[in-house]
Amino acid sequence: MKKLVEKSMLGQAWVLSECINFGANTEMTDDLVKSILAGRGITDDKEIAKFLSPTIKEYMPDPFVLRDMERAAKIIADAICANKKIAVYGDYDVDGITSTAIFVKFLRSFGVDVMWHVPTRDGEGYGLNIAAVDDLVDNGAQVLITVDCGISCIKEVKHAKERGMSVVVTDHHSPDNVLPMADAVVNPKRADDDSGLNYLAGVGVAFLTLVAVNRELRGCLHDDERCALQSKHMMEYMDLVALGTICDTMPLIGLNRAFVSTGLKVLDGRKNLGLRVLMDVAGVRHASVYVAGFVLGPRLNAAGRLDSAKPALELLLTDNPLVARALAEKLDQMNKDRIDIQNAIMLHASEQAEKCCKSGKCSVFVCGDNWHGGVMGIIAGRLKDRYNRPSCVATKIDGVINGSGRSVSNVDLGRIIHEALALGIVTEGGGHAAAAGFSLTADKEKDFCEFLEKSVIEQLGDNPSVPEIVVDAELDASGATMNLVSKLSVLAPFGQGNPEPELVLNGAILQYATVMGNGAHLRGMVKTSLGTQVAFVGFNLVGTPVGNFLLDDANTNTTISMLGKLKDNEYNGRHTAQFMLEDIAIGEL
Repeated sequence: MKKLVEKSMLGQAWVLSECINFGANTEMTDDLVKSILAGRGITDDKEIAKFLSPTIKEYMPDPFVLRDMERAAKIIADAICANKKIAVYGDYDVDGITSTAIFVKFLRSFGVDVMWHVPTRDGEGYGLNIAAVDDLVDNGAQVLITVDCGISCIKEVKHAKERGMSVVVTDHHSPDNVLPMADAVVNPKRADDDSGLNYLAGVGVAFLTLVAVNRELRGCLHDDERCALQSKHMMEYMDLVALGTICDTMPLIGLNRAFVSTGLKVLDGRKNLGLRVLMDVAGVRHASVYVAGFVLGPRLNAAGRLDSAKPALELLLTDNPLVARALAEKLDQMNKDRIDIQNAIMLHASEQAEKCCKSGKCSVFVCGDNWHGGVMGIIAGRLKDRYNRPSCVATKIDGVINGSGRSVSNVDLGRIIHEALALGIVTEGGGHAAAAGFSLTADKEKDFCEFLEKSVIEQLGDNPSVPEIVVDAELDASGATMNLVSKLSVLAPFGQGNPEPELVLNGAILQYATVMGNGAHLRGMVKTSLGTQVAFVGFNLVGTPVGNFLLDDANTNTTISMLGKLKDNEYNGRHTAQFMLEDIAIGEL
C-alpha cells in the first residue's frame, strides 16, 4: 500500500490499495476494474468472472453444510406433514422482519397453521421472552422457530421445551460459550460450524433453512412436483432476502453478493405488494442498494424503533392493496416522526459531545432524560463520524440507563462493554468491535464514563486515532467521465464488504462552490487539466474545514485533490458524471 496523504483537511490518511496511478487514461478502465478487485484480494480469473456475474446457482451451497441443518429441516418438515401449529419468532429490525416474512410465506404455502411474533423494542427487548413464549403455547403452538434471534436465549428456550414445544433456533449472532438446549441450532457462527457462511444475515440463514426444509419435504410429502414449484416460488422471496442482508450491513461477498444481485432484480420487478406500495409512497421506481438501505429500510425500521414492528411485517405479508397502502403510509409517517425525534435529540447530544471533545477526552458519552431509545444507535454513529471517537449515546428513564455505542476502526467497543459487564459496571451488554449496546443503573454512570475513557486510551496506546481511508484508484480529474462510471458499475452491487470504489482525483482546479439543500450540503464545479469540468456534491460538509475552504471565494482557482465516489447523475433524461466529495487535500499529490 502507498500513503497518498498523511493528513487530509478532515484529518484522514489516504492509502492507495494498489500502487497504480491511472492518470487521465480513460481507456484503461478494464485494468482499473482488475486493479480494484486485486486490492480487495480477488486476482484469479475464475474468481473475477464469478464476482462480476454473481448468480444463486453459482454460489448456492448445500444447506446441509451448516451444523444442525439436517436435524432442523427434518423437525420442520415433519411438523408440516403432521399439520402441527408452528410459531415463528423474529426480531424488530429489517433483518428480523424479512426473516419472519419468508418463513411465514413458506409455511402458509403448504397450508400450515402458522403464528408469528416480533417483540417490541422497549417493552420486550431483543430476543425471546418467557411471557411471549407462554402466549404462543397457550394459543396452541407446538413448534417454535426463531429467526435472527434465539442464540443467547438459554432460559427462554429451556422454558419453551418445558412447555412441550419443539424448538429450532436459526440465528447469525455470535453465541455465548453455552448454546441453548433447542432441538436444533442453526448458526454459522457456532464454534463447531465449518460452513464458512458466517457472513450471512439472519434472513440468509433463514432462507437456507427453507431450502433444506423444501428438500426434506420431497420425501415427507412424496410430492416432487409441488416441491419443485415451491422452489420457483422461493425465488420470489429474494427481494426480502436482499433487503434484510443490505439493511443489516452484512458484507456483500460470496453468497450474499448473489442474494443481493438477484434480489434487487426481483425487487425491481415489484412482485411483493407491500414493497411495491412502499416504493410508490416513498417516490422511488427502481431498485438499488441505496433504495433498499436508505429508502425502504428506514421506513420498515421506523415501526420497530418507535413502537412495534408489527405494521412493517404485516406490510410484507399482506395481499390486500388497501391494507398495503394504509400500512405503507403509516410507516412513511412513522419514519418522518423518527427523523424529527432523532434531529431534536441530536441537537442536545451534539452539545454534550462538543464539551466532551473540548475537554480532551478520547471517547464520547452523552445521556439525556427520557430520550427515545429507538434512535440511540443512529445518533451514536453520527457522533462517531463527526468526532472520530468511540461514541455512546444513552437515555435515562426511572433510574436506568440504556444506550448504544459505535466505534472507530482501532477501538473494539464490544470488548469494552463485555469487560464492563464482567466487572459489574453494566448490568447487560454485548456487541462487536464496531457497535454495542448496554444497560446500567444511574448510580454507575460516572463509573461507566471513566471505564470507557480508560479502556479507549489503553486500546489506542500512544497512537492517536487517525482514520485511514483505503483508496481504490488515483487518477487525473479529467478521467472522471461517464465511461468510467459505466465501467465501474460492473462491480455492483455495492455495500458492506464491497464498497463503491473510493477514488482520488488529482489536478482539480476549484471553480466555485455553493450551499444547497437544508444548508448542510454543498455543490460546485472543478476544471481539469484538459479543460473539461466535473461537477461535485458534498453532503454534510458545510461547517467543516472542507466546506469552509470550498465556500471561500479567495480559494477559487486553487488546485486540490479530491476524495470520493463517482456517480451517474440523471436529470431530465441526461446523464452526467458527478463526484460525491468526501474530503480534500490542497495541491496535487
